[in-house]
Amino acid sequence: MGLDPKILERLRLGLSDDERRLVIRSATGGERITEYSFGIEEEYFLVDAKTLDVAIRTPDDLFEAANWSTGGQAMREMLQSQLEVATNVHVDTGDAREELKFLRREVASVAGQYGLTILACSTHPTATWRSSQPSPKPRYAEMMEDLRFVGQRNMLCGMHVHVQLPDPDRRFAVMRAMIPYIPVFIALSASSPFWNSRDTGLKGYRLAAYDELPRTGLPELFTSKTQYDRYVAALVKSGVMPDESHVWWAMRPSLRHPTLELRAPDVCTSVDDAVAVASLYRALARHLCVNPELAEAVDNVERAIAVENKWRAQRYGTDCLFVTEDGPVTGQEILNRMIVDVAPHAEALGCLAEVERCRTIMQFGSSADYQLQAFRESGGQLSAVTRWIEAATVSRAEPPRAPAPVEPAQ
Repeated sequence: MGLDPKILERLRLGLSDDERRLVIRSATGGERITEYSFGIEEEYFLVDAKTLDVAIRTPDDLFEAANWSTGGQAMREMLQSQLEVATNVHVDTGDAREELKFLRREVASVAGQYGLTILACSTHPTATWRSSQPSPKPRYAEMMEDLRFVGQRNMLCGMHVHVQLPDPDRRFAVMRAMIPYIPVFIALSASSPFWNSRDTGLKGYRLAAYDELPRTGLPELFTSKTQYDRYVAALVKSGVMPDESHVWWAMRPSLRHPTLELRAPDVCTSVDDAVAVASLYRALARHLCVNPELAEAVDNVERAIAVENKWRAQRYGTDCLFVTEDGPVTGQEILNRMIVDVAPHAEALGCLAEVERCRTIMQFGSSADYQLQAFRESGGQLSAVTRWIEAATVSRAEPPRAPAPVEPAQ
């Protein structure tokens, strides 16, 4: 008996990590909106498979092949050295994890046919931004015309997490209430300690460079969709930008989907870390959505404190002390409080184990810490860092042990 072609069109199949079973990578039943369903977007560096040096020019054929082999889920980013993937919309965390692994393996395999591979990190340790080339797409050509050097310096990769919140006004309440927590996601995901072949001293240098762009940083304190629409309309009518997709805040409402998009995190080198960070965000979004009164507590003082904590998360990663009105608090303490609040929601969403993994990241370090460990243990060889990133990106290797303890920042 033949299968209905319409059904085949709806199915996205891939292999599980052990290659023993098929995974249906389309978990929400098509167009039906499922509250708190989520999706993950990741950006990778394309690098020479032998030297791991960043690729400067990349052929269209590579992206066409990657797009075809992933069912339309791989595409170019602003620079030719970058490739982006996007998962389907999921309600099951396990399905999302398997799909992300599938996407990484698939695009790495396609890239291999062109002598390239992928690195999941937010800055390439040795790349030189001055040699970067924009992608040959009209959208990016227009952006580069406006951004000039700032756009060329955008040799940065990030992770974006979308969570479905169909009620527009509730979406903005959640965005406001989420502002104090954004630094925690930055600390957990930090994967950009190197820039232009130098140890920057920051665990997450990416946002230091990214915030050169306009309309970045923490969201403004808008309380409704009406206020946000007024802001966007003013910029569009004034010719500053063509549409709201050019608002690049650390969190924003999506232009195309009924979602709230977290954009602050670095791309996680480990798939499990990426899923853990996404799960924490998803559970927190549900907690804040069902408690809308929490948004009212986020005022100008809270936002200003969050701006300071954003910097501290970039600088110190999981080792930082966060600012509160009651005095300094460790990242582990902040995270523990978050997990107490979101645990019932994580359990309801089936992602409590993934949320709990965030404790491990905060205790033992993010990708940035393992990169720095590889750097120290090799006697300062950046080639050792890129080799570790390349292996961990497609789960062929795990860190041999936790990084050496670092005293919390004072």
